[in-house]
Amino acid sequence: MLWLSEVLLQGHDLESFEGLTEAIKERARAGEMFFRMDVRPPFPDTPEDWEDRLEAAFSSAQPG
Repeated sequence: MLWLSEVLLQGHDLESFEGLTEAIKERARAGEMFFRMDVRPPFPDTPEDWEDRLEAAFSSAQPG
């Protein structure tokens, strides 16, 4: 289970929502099966539909 808060804590070098999106894609490609969003990303460029965008990034990057 991949938690958004975990990605943010481990990716202390992340500086933007775009960077976070790429990190989520990488984790999906690495085999994570489930993704939960437990916090709002703290970036100034975080869009209003951030949940939909992160879910789409995770789903589209999963193998198979």
